[in-house]
Amino acid sequence: MAVNSRLPRLRDTDPAGRRRLIAEHAGLDAETLQVFDPSHGLELKQADHLIENVIGVLGVPVGVATNLTVNGRDYLVPMATEEPSVVAAASNAARMARGLGGFHTSDTGAVMIAQLQIVEVPDPEAGRLRVLEARDELLALANEQDPVLAGLGGGARELSVRTLPTRAGDQVIMHLHVDVRDAMGANAVNTMAEALAPRVAELAGGRSLLRILSNKADRRLTRVRARFDADLLGGAEVVRDIVLAGAFAEADPYRAATHNKGIMNGVSAVVLATGNDTRAVESGAHAHAARDGHYTALSRFETGPDGHLVGTLELPLAVGLVGGATRAHPVAQAAVRLLGVESAAELAGVIAAVGLAQNLAALRALAAEGIQRGHMTLHARTLAASAGATADEIGPVAARIVADRRIRAEYAEQVLAELRAAR
Repeated sequence: MAVNSRLPRLRDTDPAGRRRLIAEHAGLDAETLQVFDPSHGLELKQADHLIENVIGVLGVPVGVATNLTVNGRDYLVPMATEEPSVVAAASNAARMARGLGGFHTSDTGAVMIAQLQIVEVPDPEAGRLRVLEARDELLALANEQDPVLAGLGGGARELSVRTLPTRAGDQVIMHLHVDVRDAMGANAVNTMAEALAPRVAELAGGRSLLRILSNKADRRLTRVRARFDADLLGGAEVVRDIVLAGAFAEADPYRAATHNKGIMNGVSAVVLATGNDTRAVESGAHAHAARDGHYTALSRFETGPDGHLVGTLELPLAVGLVGGATRAHPVAQAAVRLLGVESAAELAGVIAAVGLAQNLAALRALAAEGIQRGHMTLHARTLAASAGATADEIGPVAARIVADRRIRAEYAEQVLAELRAAR
């Protein structure tokens, strides 16, 4: 069944009603999404097997972004985040790209790097060459560690060796390049690195120290582009100002840090919802932003020949569909089923598209109306709820504190008290 991600009335019902509507549009049984209800989600006994010293679980709101079209296919995208406006902003930006073909992605494949550090090598340059001479032997040894991965078409593909000057002396560093297919890859490459370390140290004539995955996943890049409708954005002046704001982020690291945080608002929310490693993805993204020696924006915005805004984004995305919390966490399993993705590359494409949409939404808010207007309107609802407002009271309280431009916790409490006293 083809998914239709256009659900304009989704916000007009309660969470249970949204689950039913989303399940219907995604072609799923309603029971599949029941785990998004906290009373049916991650149980304490399940959590106790995921990490150590478990005392409980922390609930994070999960919303669904709509309107997303990636490579000609619609997706309903689960996003786990505590920040107001993120899900709504991604959905709205996706709508602005939808009529112009949505988002288009490509990738470099799923190659991850394991690093092996060899120290105390008396002749580092010659040691480097001795390791390279054993290339075929080392690749074969690596692939013996994971015959299943090799059988799926993945496995160790190449190795590179360099001498690295450090304040503690020259070291020999080997990189093992591994195609991890639909896995995030940490377990596979770390196992291979451990197996290779004694032999590499012997060849180099030194002592092996660290052998571990690198989260600088620059051999696992995902790229996404989209055109955003100039009229829906607010006209040619808004397009021009978004381009200027993007250029600011490209040139200035202080602005780039906040600009990229806007991208990661979307990226990390989908990564978390699907049970993937948010810290690995975030560290890889920020390393990529500084790949040329200075920290810059991950995305680029230009004015297309037809006057529409063109956005592009490239970032490393080490995400998977096998292993880890993606398979062990019931809510993550349901999130993956809702997405309907069949490969890690497809998942990465959706994540990158959400990141670009999120980024565009933030830039539009900054360029057209100021970030506070939309963000604080949603934040007002959070303050109303924190003040103790019921579902029927949240709307009136939020509207009042926004209208009075006093979006503060104590004023929300005052307005709530006044509302109840007037009844």
